Amino acid sequence: MTELDSLKKVTTVVADSGDIEALVKYKPQDATTNPSLLLKASQMPKYKHLVDEAIEYARKYNGDKHARSTAFMDKLAINFGCEILKIVPGRVSTEVDATLSFDIEGSIEKAKSLIGLYEKAGIPRERILIKLGTTWEGIRAAEQLEKGGIHTNMTLLFSFAQAVACAEAKVTLISPFVGRIYDWYKKSKGVSDIPIAEDPGVLSVDRIYNYYKKFDYKTQVMGASFRKVEQVKALAGCDLLTISPDLLEQLASAQGEVPPRLTVEKAKAANIERIHMDEKTFRFMHNEDAMGTDKLSEGIRAFNVDGRKLEAFAAGELAKASAA
Repeated sequence: MTELDSLKKVTTVVADSGDIEALVKYKPQDATTNPSLLLKASQMPKYKHLVDEAIEYARKYNGDKHARSTAFMDKLAINFGCEILKIVPGRVSTEVDATLSFDIEGSIEKAKSLIGLYEKAGIPRERILIKLGTTWEGIRAAEQLEKGGIHTNMTLLFSFAQAVACAEAKVTLISPFVGRIYDWYKKSKGVSDIPIAEDPGVLSVDRIYNYYKKFDYKTQVMGASFRKVEQVKALAGCDLLTISPDLLEQLASAQGEVPPRLTVEKAKAANIERIHMDEKTFRFMHNEDAMGTDKLSEGIRAFNVDGRKLEAFAAGELAKASAA
């Protein structure tokens, strides 16, 4: 048995990729995309038909150049999402633009628009996760969306305060970023590596998982942003793990068993104190976490850069189509 097959027995494996061929190869349950992955996939000749369809949709859209570029980006995300859902049996995550990270109403409006496009394409909302940045405003938007039957995936999650607030908001899923936490502490300590037993990213997900299971929160934990396969295996048993194609390949190429490291039984036995997370507590507790504060801000900036690259690509494609 490969390590990937063994891992799938204890954890739902999600592919962190917009490449359809990678999904066919590794057969994950779910998949997740972001503007960077969409931009990369859009420039592959094999996906030109998805780009062309988004161009035609945007050209008919009423509005200025910015509005048409936004329409192109939204339609492109839905086109890739629909293709992905032909391969994976579960769900696909589609991201709300980073510029809405501090805009509750804007995030809700965009999420509803994306769900509407999916439903017009014949995809039920149960198969879609709307991905939002885990700011206080993002969490509040997710809470309202969940009440309306739209499921959410909270991304850029680094601090325990973020995780607790998401659980209390009853979001569907959170994506704590193991690798980015590891990167911050590695740089902070001035070291080239951190042993798995001491890996702050792994320990963060372990803590969140145990807290959720101890107090019977329904929100699922999906470890994300892995740097090495050892981090993935250290979190076997987590609800979900979203894994890049290169690490999926390593797991698929290695023979062996991956035993569960996280279990509900261990979580129930843990000595954990419950926390209530109002806005004041959230903002102070998150601010006390230097890593979490740094990485959330940095992540929003980076996601915005990716989004603007995709927007520039959209504008270029529309200009070329108009000239033709």
